[in-house]
Amino acid sequence: MRQVRERTRLARERVDLPRPVLLLLACLPGLAAVLALVLFAIGVDRTADRADGPATARPAPPHRAPRPPIVPRARWLEKDAPSQPPARYDDEVAAVFIHHTDSPNGYDCADAPRIIRGLYTGQTDAKHWDDIGYNFLVDRCGTIYEGRAGGVDRPVTGAHTQGFNHRTTGIAALGTFTAGVPVPQVMTDAIAALAAWKLGLSDSDPRGSVRLTSSNSLSRYAAGTTVLLPTLAGHSDGYMTSCPGAALAERLPAIRELAARLQGRT
Repeated sequence: MRQVRERTRLARERVDLPRPVLLLLACLPGLAAVLALVLFAIGVDRTADRADGPATARPAPPHRAPRPPIVPRARWLEKDAPSQPPARYDDEVAAVFIHHTDSPNGYDCADAPRIIRGLYTGQTDAKHWDDIGYNFLVDRCGTIYEGRAGGVDRPVTGAHTQGFNHRTTGIAALGTFTAGVPVPQVMTDAIAALAAWKLGLSDSDPRGSVRLTSSNSLSRYAAGTTVLLPTLAGHSDGYMTSCPGAALAERLPAIRELAARLQGRT
């Protein structure tokens, strides 16, 4: 009994126990008394936590859009394709560059995998790149294809915009969209959905601007120059080119607005 009374005294010093609880502890065997004391103390701590005030509010979720359907590269890449070095990654995707592939427009959408495979062959054979440069490609039926390897949900470093491949994603519209050429609505809708999702992962507003640093003097800006560019930009914003074509460039404001709405922005 002396040991039980000593445990009861120590418990009273740490926790202000009600008298009925103390009487109950005095009647329990030693180990059971200790267990009951621990359980009661936990209950007191939790009650105190609730009494202190409401729990700390969680941060508001970022503006994320749902991931659109994406056809994996295995659908267009030949099984005997040469091996390539591991993908390179940045910390996040802070901007998107829109391109066109400067290829024929009158294709059947079922032929899109063959066309993408041809682009891949041209870039890896003639240009000696290690992979296709675009991170994604979108056909005129609005189907999105995975381009460069490394994982569609990861910030893969592409090879699509000279000087601004880091922290960006390249989305290429399959076709040629110079002035006066119709741009399919389903294609621009798919581009907007893809851009909204990729930019949402870093909570970037498609209508905003971002500071990027040129890594190559062959771009519009000397290497090391930090410039303010549209978060959803055309290829010509970073490189001296007519890409993505005048017709597609005219659609960029509407693509930005739709992407922002898909992120839940007002």
